[in-house]
Amino acid sequence: MKLLRVAAATLNQTPLDWDHNEANVLGAIAAARAAGVGLLCLPELCLTGYGCEDAFQSPGVHEQALRSLGRAVEATEGVVAAVGLPLRHQGAVFDVCALAADGRLLGFVAKRALAGDGIHYEPRWFKPWPRGQRSHVEILGSEVPIGDLVFDVGGIRIGFEICEDAWTAVRPGAELASEAVDVILNPSASHFAFGKHEIRRRLVLEGSRAFGVTYVYANLLGNEAGRAIYDGDALIATGGAIVAEARRFGYGDRALLTAVVDVEVTRLRRAALDSFQPAVAGEPAVGAAFAWPRVELPALGQGAGEVSSGADTREEELARAIPLALFDYLRKARAGGFVLSLSGGADSAAIACFVRLMVAFAARELGLEGLRRRLAHVPGLEGAADERAVVGALLTTAYQATRNSGEVTRAAARAVAEAVGARHLELDVDGLVEGYVSTIERAIGRRLEWSRDDIALQNIQARVRAPSVWLLANLENKLLLATSNRSEAAVGYATMDGDTSGSVSPLAGVDKAFLLRWLAWLEATGPEGVGPIPALAAVTSQAPTAELRPPSARQTDEQDLMPYAVLDAIERAAIRDKRTPLDVWRLLRSEAPERSPRELLVWVERFFRLWSRNQWKRERYAPSFHVDDESLDPKTWCRFPILSGGFARELAELRAEAERELGGAASPR
Repeated sequence: MKLLRVAAATLNQTPLDWDHNEANVLGAIAAARAAGVGLLCLPELCLTGYGCEDAFQSPGVHEQALRSLGRAVEATEGVVAAVGLPLRHQGAVFDVCALAADGRLLGFVAKRALAGDGIHYEPRWFKPWPRGQRSHVEILGSEVPIGDLVFDVGGIRIGFEICEDAWTAVRPGAELASEAVDVILNPSASHFAFGKHEIRRRLVLEGSRAFGVTYVYANLLGNEAGRAIYDGDALIATGGAIVAEARRFGYGDRALLTAVVDVEVTRLRRAALDSFQPAVAGEPAVGAAFAWPRVELPALGQGAGEVSSGADTREEELARAIPLALFDYLRKARAGGFVLSLSGGADSAAIACFVRLMVAFAARELGLEGLRRRLAHVPGLEGAADERAVVGALLTTAYQATRNSGEVTRAAARAVAEAVGARHLELDVDGLVEGYVSTIERAIGRRLEWSRDDIALQNIQARVRAPSVWLLANLENKLLLATSNRSEAAVGYATMDGDTSGSVSPLAGVDKAFLLRWLAWLEATGPEGVGPIPALAAVTSQAPTAELRPPSARQTDEQDLMPYAVLDAIERAAIRDKRTPLDVWRLLRSEAPERSPRELLVWVERFFRLWSRNQWKRERYAPSFHVDDESLDPKTWCRFPILSGGFARELAELRAEAERELGGAASPR
């Protein structure tokens, strides 16, 4: 029997915030030592922050990272710790993890598989380490090995898979297993997306089973750099069983997950695996003496980690991810709170609820006093005696009426603001709209009429609302939250400098069909530990509407566009799956047989035309949070030309095929 206490630390880091990042790393090492941990895994690039972007190419960043590394190494008395940073070597920059023990730097393992898809852009800054290669680098006054290394520290063999390494078809873990490692450490910066936790869990579980090892996975936490959210996933598995699992979406700076494992048991299990083929002539391990902390037998199996937070459904994940992102954005931007144009519709109501959930989750984890300390820069929180008072200090909402606004939306906005505890204002902006309209009418010498100026008359109402809420945001030093969602972004059903105005766009990654389901869930059920917000009934009972045309028009979003469920299905097929218009039409006919083929034809054509002509709008959206690996964000995920042919040939082929199949003209309307 050889017992070892291992740990994974989740850290809420900020790119280039050297003092904060270093304090978190040193704090995690100290906490591990106090908990009797022998081996600690910290997240990928934790000294610099993962989201440094092109600053990874700055010599000054590398100098600061090495200074922080030196202090981290000095702090490892009695602990073996893995710390991530960028490192220059042979004229290139590598994403590496340093292993330190008892105040000594033992070596660097460099990442082999770089993430270059979706939100990731690692090949822009780093080079992949060539498989099987080893070298040396002069660091902190001594020559240190770097490359594909295995470490033998006090008789425990340690190897690495760094984040993306574990997601590839050929994992380094298979080679590490042949080198008879006892523990694989996976320092990661793996962004949140719906359902991704279960994929990570399978990778860790299967890695521990197939490789016959203890597997320690450590991820980042919170809104690190503005767009990506990290859920603080940490997992420890041994011999094919999860023995500790972190509670996700935490509001602290760091958390430590620990477990006790029996190295001898994993060695025996690995020896019994038919697939285990030892590399009897492999490269020698980097050796270091180390006295592992004594672990008492009664502690066996008693991991100090939390069980899953219950945030495993898509609804729960959304209810926790965006509030955490807003909390960190507010804290790191040192803003005084949020301003929101609350229309009484689904989008703005959802954002108001996110702020309410943010306060609820933070207060219940940290306590009110802890929450106030985390947001100590915000004026007015000192006297906030409960969660409602905190929301009132942080969130200002405004209902901005024109002559086309109705009492239903006014009452709904008031009900939502009251339910969440926001400071609510009601503004009449109709005079401002009329001022702009009359100014233009005098200039062009004619009256503006709905029959010929529909879009212009709608847009001026949406745009007039922006200066008022910007003024409120400036007066209160708060962040203006934009309200446009992903489905609107896909087809440009949003007014630039109107509902897209803001510092942050929380919903730009969320499709409208799911958002409507989420609001119904929040009204009736709500997240675990918080519960429902019944006042949302005033919102969910309405058909979504921009409410910009005269009431007699009975305007609804889906009448202007198409049913949101169909819009989102077209978007997935056309943008995520890159299908042609003809393929999308055929797919929809099989998936939605209740809809007529001609109706589907109109909607498919409309989507592709609107998508093509509105890329410039998507380019101008305020920063949004990444929650779905079907994102349309052109800066981090979905790139499309601002000017293009607009699928003209493809749409002509669609119409020709529709005419052959359906008979008669199939021209768009």
